[in-house]
Amino acid sequence: MTGENQTIEWKESWRDEYLRWVRGFANGRGGVLVIGRNDRGDVVGVSNGPKLLEELPNKIRDLLGIMVDVNLVEEAGVELLEIHVPAYTNPISFRGRYYTRSGSTLQELKDAALDRFLLQRQGRTWDSVPLPGVKPPDLSLTSLKRFRELAAASGRLSAADLSASDAGLLEKLKLVEGKYLKRAAVLLFHEDPDRFITGAFVKIGYFVSESDLAYHDEIHGSLFSQAHAVVDLLRTKYMKAAISYQGIQRIERFPVPYEALRETVLNALVHRDYAVPAPIQIRVYEHKLRIWNPAVLPDGWDLEKLLGAHASHPYNPDVANAFFRSGEIESWGRGIEKIFFACRKADSPPPNIHVDGYDLWVEFQFSREYLAAVKGEDVLDDKEESSGKSSGKSSEKILDLLTNDSLLTIPELAEKLQISTRAVEKNLHKLQKAGRLKRIGPTRGGHWEVRK
Repeated sequence: MTGENQTIEWKESWRDEYLRWVRGFANGRGGVLVIGRNDRGDVVGVSNGPKLLEELPNKIRDLLGIMVDVNLVEEAGVELLEIHVPAYTNPISFRGRYYTRSGSTLQELKDAALDRFLLQRQGRTWDSVPLPGVKPPDLSLTSLKRFRELAAASGRLSAADLSASDAGLLEKLKLVEGKYLKRAAVLLFHEDPDRFITGAFVKIGYFVSESDLAYHDEIHGSLFSQAHAVVDLLRTKYMKAAISYQGIQRIERFPVPYEALRETVLNALVHRDYAVPAPIQIRVYEHKLRIWNPAVLPDGWDLEKLLGAHASHPYNPDVANAFFRSGEIESWGRGIEKIFFACRKADSPPPNIHVDGYDLWVEFQFSREYLAAVKGEDVLDDKEESSGKSSGKSSEKILDLLTNDSLLTIPELAEKLQISTRAVEKNLHKLQKAGRLKRIGPTRGGHWEVRK
């Protein structure tokens, strides 16, 4: 006996309130409502089966506007009633309310979920809906100019398309329906989209702890301007760079690689559910960065499928198409893979990605080495800790080696000490800052001078 699930529901006897379950099956994948079985699955039978067999098809047709199959079956010597409900492509309501089946429960659709459901049944996406009251002259000339420059550099639009009027360009990008601009056009190019779409901005905060906010900013404007402004602000105000030196060359290293950060921000802007009136939220801590956005995964998707998806299955396809045409999204279908690749290339920890309902979190934990570098601490590499040679500090060993051979290079020092080149660079900078070591001459051809 199959238990209750997304397509099967048991009821001991019929009540008219169970029309909600019928409606829920019709709005979902279809299903069977069994009358005469309790919640434990025990057969209790139905006493008025023949009467219900005659009445229910007409009642469901008259009240719900759908056709169902009602069958009277026998099991364990008693009669059961099975109501077979097909899945309907058009949305079905019950007394002005909409229900759908989720797992083995009945869910009433409200607010953003209802909006999403109705659009889906109409074969539309949220960003493709026309928005009366906004015309091409209302859009930001700066954002449109920025798009033309990016699209010209990417080569994904012809010179003729880019030289067209603003109205012609919007037509080419499929951001117009009839005499109205779509919501996507307002998001992409209006200088104040949250005037029409609540929550269409980004909040950034620096937190000392989960509940202790030190300072924060809000990034408003078109999505094209938000994408660049958010990344720039994170790197200039919210994240410190770890400083190291290769010879006399100064090297800045951020806790999250630029490409990974940029791709994550773009992903949040393109995939977020704008029907939810809450902005994208970015929380920065001393040891991590967390980006949240309301997102919707297609039916049947899980986290594994999400990791391979980006512009190939965007929640806002018109928005994604404009970003692709501009070259901001480099290719279709690579998705979050780019983020992981950027982290591997920079030798940074990959992000943790978590989906909880309509909440999507991407969290970057900062590396131990980075945290030590920004604090000016001398942290041994794992190789140093496990080799049994950590009785003396790496910096003292470097001084000993350079005293004997001032021409040693950073790779040679790393090989002799069995540590990473980055650890060598960190120690060299520390020794130079303390005045115990000085670089004489250029990176190539120069030498080290050890000072007492």
